[in-house]
Amino acid sequence: METAHELTGKCVIFSAPSGAGKTTIVHHLLNAQPKLEFSVSACSRDPRPNEIDGKDYYFLGLEGFRKLIQEKAFVEWEEVYTDNYYGTLRSEIERIWKEGKTVIFDVDVVGGLNLKRIFGPQALAVFVKPPSYEELEKRLRLRSTETEEKINMRMAKAKKELSSAKEFDVIIMNDNLELACAKALQLVSEFIDA
Repeated sequence: METAHELTGKCVIFSAPSGAGKTTIVHHLLNAQPKLEFSVSACSRDPRPNEIDGKDYYFLGLEGFRKLIQEKAFVEWEEVYTDNYYGTLRSEIERIWKEGKTVIFDVDVVGGLNLKRIFGPQALAVFVKPPSYEELEKRLRLRSTETEEKINMRMAKAKKELSSAKEFDVIIMNDNLELACAKALQLVSEFIDA
């Protein structure tokens, strides 16, 4: 892992278990706060239907991802599941900061905590909490994009992730999406302008 960056800028980190609503909140923030720019993560998996390389993720493939690990191209990375890597490219952060914008991340909980450790006071780390574990499972099933095995894996991971919520700067309960988005916008705007 790296320590602080050569370039200085701020970043906002949104993390949550899969299905908690963090991506919806991040999209709302990107539309409502012009000072934000999304950090596109890299991954080793293949794109899902409707996902676009360079917009949703940089789809590097397993060998491509491992090559960039060797080249130290990542600020942080992790193997989320066996041979399933996700990470943040250094070049992506530098590009956004050069534009004078604040980086916003939509990452899993381990990635969020890694980024918080790396960026320290330059970062605002937000945990999006679902109303309940049962509601989280319901949301994942409604997506209809995951196999039963994947849902079970995500739910097992979610149990661990929910116990890490207290390590974040702020917890936003997403039991009402409109209120969660408004709270997120207020927090993020105050952080950017501080």
